Amino acid sequence: FIFSLPACVKSNPDSTSATAVLETPVQESEEISDIIASNVIANIEVREVEKFIRGIHLTAFMTGSSKQSKAVIDLLKRTELNTVVIDLKESDGQLFINGVKPAMDNELFFNAIPNLDSFLAQLKENNIYAIARIVAFRDNAMPRKKPNLAIKTSSGDLWMDKGKLTWLDPYNKDVWDYIIQIAERAADIGFDEIQFDYIRFPTDGELSSARYSKAHSNSAASNAIIGFLKEANSRLKAKNVKISIDVFGLTTTSDDMGIGQKIVEMAQWVDYISPMVYPSHYAAGTYGVKEPNKAPYRIVYESMKGAVKKIPAKKLRPWLQDFTIFNYKYGKEHVKSQIQACYDNNIGSWLLWNPRCVYTTSALEGPNAETVFHKTKN
Repeated sequence: FIFSLPACVKSNPDSTSATAVLETPVQESEEISDIIASNVIANIEVREVEKFIRGIHLTAFMTGSSKQSKAVIDLLKRTELNTVVIDLKESDGQLFINGVKPAMDNELFFNAIPNLDSFLAQLKENNIYAIARIVAFRDNAMPRKKPNLAIKTSSGDLWMDKGKLTWLDPYNKDVWDYIIQIAERAADIGFDEIQFDYIRFPTDGELSSARYSKAHSNSAASNAIIGFLKEANSRLKAKNVKISIDVFGLTTTSDDMGIGQKIVEMAQWVDYISPMVYPSHYAAGTYGVKEPNKAPYRIVYESMKGAVKKIPAKKLRPWLQDFTIFNYKYGKEHVKSQIQACYDNNIGSWLLWNPRCVYTTSALEGPNAETVFHKTKN
């Protein structure tokens, strides 16, 4: 059945949000049936001493509901899931934790999670790993409060992307400090890991009109992102917290795409990298696949095959698609096939994204599977 949580989510991590929620059984595609059948041929068990990280995304508003947060813990107790990724800062610029001075001074704190301390305590009691998701440079609030921190236009106005959202300037070290202050606060209140999303430069809107505090180029953009991560690493490691980043799926098989995401260089300063390999977000023809959204195994497999050539598998923890978009419904086997594509690349950790926090529990194994995965390909 489908584990269903409130439809109060904001945006997808650095991508468009889903438009529908799967609530009915879905017929397997030919590709998925083939993958399942091949499981009989090669079933190689792989174990590690520590648990793999297998988690789900939670909005601040869902986390703030005592009833729903209890349901989350119950779900994690009875499945292989052992991790939650909680939104603390979204691209609208609001913060869902207090105590960050720049946010408090500019009235950007919104108390969507009044029970956060008690929820974190419950997570620890149940050995559930807690990740704080912080949207970094896409921010529709602070630039309006502090224009000196923003990307501007050639006329000096606030620059906005295609969605009419403003951005913080990734070259500005005061911006770095603000974002890292949020991360430090999250570490102080008990999160195990900080996950930076939108850790990049804009990709849409009138890019030619964007003006930064420094001369902009592809190499300069990459240096800025690396500089930010190096500074975040220096300040956060003192707090004994892990660091991860969300990156575009295509960065696993291409260069930085002109947005500052050179994942080999970025990997030096973080513990985990989470490529967003949602099949629905790949263009027709990618990896020779006519309709990527209908080939979840192939898209994730090829993406992660490229990733492990660049980065050790133990550092990779991709975001997988557990949502329906473009009228092609995703269900149990679509989710399982993406997970299998990770395992076939020796990647045992993964995260499921659904912008409404609606997850396909039938695709999940029991709690004893946390240290195990099986391969269908040698």
